[in-house]
Amino acid sequence: MPSPKKVKKLNRAAAEAIFERFHEIEPEPKGELDYVNAFTLLVAVVLSAQATDAGVNKATKRLFELAPSPAAMVALGVDQITELIKTIGLYRGKAKNVFALSQMLIDLHGGEVPDNREALEALPGVGRKTANVVLNIYFKQPTIAVDTHLFRVGNRTGLAPGKTPLEVELALTKQVPERFMLHAHHWLILHGRYICKARKPECWRCPIREWCLFEPKTPLPGG
Repeated sequence: MPSPKKVKKLNRAAAEAIFERFHEIEPEPKGELDYVNAFTLLVAVVLSAQATDAGVNKATKRLFELAPSPAAMVALGVDQITELIKTIGLYRGKAKNVFALSQMLIDLHGGEVPDNREALEALPGVGRKTANVVLNIYFKQPTIAVDTHLFRVGNRTGLAPGKTPLEVELALTKQVPERFMLHAHHWLILHGRYICKARKPECWRCPIREWCLFEPKTPLPGG
């Protein structure tokens, strides 16, 4: 991720107002990856790196029918996993990681997905962001997973300026009111994906524009 330009940081009152607004609009935001259990969620998130959720969902439909557990995934083998996910970017390396993490879950965790970051990050292909997604979505822990969308929104709005994903994550843990922590990363990711877009943010329809520090705001198309 490129280092962002230095921006002013929003105060806590503005940050709270932003999450109040997100909550009013969508009280229970959901992720867009399809999964059936903790294992398939973990695999889906690993596969989603540098790929769209829609593309991952298309590839994993058959994969998860055949292998909804670590044992079934290992039984498939690397070659068949590779064939099933070949429409996803970086599929060869991802297939090897999915096979390896499945075997490690069997060897070290009795075939279960661990519910702590350290154990998750020890798995092949799993970094801090992936671990945070699994902990948040499946285990309902108040973690914040910083992807490119959230990194952009945190910096562009002034909500959580930072030069690295970790800086943005740590800044957000201080900015987000505790009662909104569970859903914070979903709200921000979806906001970045559909409104605060990379090339041209749609400020004219942004629900948090009154607090956002981004300038100049983009006008209504054709307006």
